[in-house]
Amino acid sequence: MTAALAYAVPESPAALDRGPLPALAAGDDATWQATVARYDALVRATSRRVVRGDADVDEAVQRTWVQLLRNADRIADPRALPGWLATTARREALAVLRSQQRAVPSEDVADHVAPDDCDLGTGLMSLELRRELHRAVETLPETQRRIVWALLREPASYDALSQELGIPRGSLGPLRGRAVRALRAQLEPSLR
Repeated sequence: MTAALAYAVPESPAALDRGPLPALAAGDDATWQATVARYDALVRATSRRVVRGDADVDEAVQRTWVQLLRNADRIADPRALPGWLATTARREALAVLRSQQRAVPSEDVADHVAPDDCDLGTGLMSLELRRELHRAVETLPETQRRIVWALLREPASYDALSQELGIPRGSLGPLRGRAVRALRAQLEPSLR
């Protein structure tokens, strides 16, 4: 208990103003090194009460120092710094502990991953078919080409398609049918 009290006692009356906090908030390297050297044992001991592994303690300690960097300008009284560090170290150690409870390591990860059904050959074939389709659509007369692109883009109702393309609704079906027959004639050799 006396060690904790030693942390809370300011070194001089000048330290009662804001102490090292403004320099910490500004990122002053010498102040940071002195603060870490002075309070590292406190932060580590507090973290070790929650987590046991050295790596986990190191993680909690690092997170505590990051929190001090982010919040040094918010600490009003430099005498509160040891208590703030201890509380923050405990919270960060608990956060490390919670993150480990969410991640459950497993040797059979492959059992939970869906196999990739698309192999390289299938992907290349699909790409080649799309290229052929686009090439074939470009050979159609303009009205048929516009209908096919609209239908490939998004199958809309015939009423919406009629308004978009400026073609009477009754003409869309026959035009689409002619376009499909022309595409089939061009693409059938590619599909064999």
